Amino acid sequence: MENEGSDISRAEEIKNQANEAFKAHRYGLAIDLYTQAIELNSQNAVYWANRSLAHTKLEEYGSAIQDATKAIEGYYRRGAAYLAMGKFKEALKDFQQVKRICPNDPDATKKLKECEKAVMKLKFEEAISVPESERRSVADSIDYRTIKVEPQYLGAKIEGDVVTLDFVKKMMDDFKNQKCLHKRYAFQIVLQMREMLQALPSLVDINVPDGSLLTVCGDVHGQFYDLINIFELNGLPSEENPYLFNGDFVDRGSFSVEVILTLFAFKCMCPSAIYLARGNHESKSMNKIYGFEGEVRSKLSETFVELFAEVFCYLPLAHVINQKVFVVHGGLFSVDGVKLSDIRAIDRFCEPPEEGLMCELLWSDPQPYPGRGPSKRGVGLSFGADVTRRFLQDNNLDLVVRSHEVKDEGYEIEHDGKLITVFSAPNYCDQ
Repeated sequence: MENEGSDISRAEEIKNQANEAFKAHRYGLAIDLYTQAIELNSQNAVYWANRSLAHTKLEEYGSAIQDATKAIEGYYRRGAAYLAMGKFKEALKDFQQVKRICPNDPDATKKLKECEKAVMKLKFEEAISVPESERRSVADSIDYRTIKVEPQYLGAKIEGDVVTLDFVKKMMDDFKNQKCLHKRYAFQIVLQMREMLQALPSLVDINVPDGSLLTVCGDVHGQFYDLINIFELNGLPSEENPYLFNGDFVDRGSFSVEVILTLFAFKCMCPSAIYLARGNHESKSMNKIYGFEGEVRSKLSETFVELFAEVFCYLPLAHVINQKVFVVHGGLFSVDGVKLSDIRAIDRFCEPPEEGLMCELLWSDPQPYPGRGPSKRGVGLSFGADVTRRFLQDNNLDLVVRSHEVKDEGYEIEHDGKLITVFSAPNYCDQ
């Protein structure tokens, strides 16, 4: 990893020398230097684009076209990756470059428009945003009791204020038959959930008595029928049969609304029957790109988009079972010495930041070699068995359980048995 980092910085130095040679009209030398930079870091589209320009100056048009093609591929790949991460401003710059080099590419034009629209929306939101202290909750504008239930509605109903098991079962049966829950009851569940989550700490302690079990489930990603299957195999959530769902309830699958309402309803029915942790997909930027926002808009309403976004910010970030097992969606940290008290102290009521403890809890992944390395996702980091061991020792813990990664068997044990990944969406992305 260190070599990789030094290659990248050396390549930048050589590129700067090449730029100087280009300015001095020494195009042959510039080409040689750009070539050295490319050999050290072939992923940087700038090097290919610059070398293409130098070839043009020497009238070497065949080589210029080859390099320009590589540059387009590089900008396009990086732009697409930024877009997938919700980094619209960075993606915009790359697609602008593709458009400059290749003005008639229809796909680049489409992606550029998508980015421009997203960046404009961000700027507009920033312009009209109010300070945190003055911000009002969308929940303040909702009174679900005033919403009329039409006589022709034959679906699940909540009588009064209490969510019962009979209601949850009827709601799940309706969902199985592709029927919707009335907005009145959907609002009631989500608002009740908001209040409940708001009172919880960022790190929740769970006590499982001797002889009892707690089932930890990983990502479900909108796979409602897989969720039903889990309950059929393992029993419905109850005080005697508790579950911990470890983030990424929504996005990608087509039934994210059904999944989130079912999990929330069980929590409303009996808070100790089900524990819910935030995943990296419980965030606005992910929900915008990976389907939840659009699904909520079509099945419920725009107000629900705002309400879910707010309630997701209230989800706890991690759990500790019996003071020995640390359960988190993503993983561990870029620094040693993080204590459970540091996690408890995180002010989680916000969209996930792009760095820091909260970001790393939601985004990090284990790696097979020691130390730390850059994240394959571009957010968070990769951490080795030595990092896991030190974290466990520092906090007198025995095990890390996390999710966040697809595993063919549904789980994988790593880091000398000290880290388990669990993933619970067997039909993820229809694979």
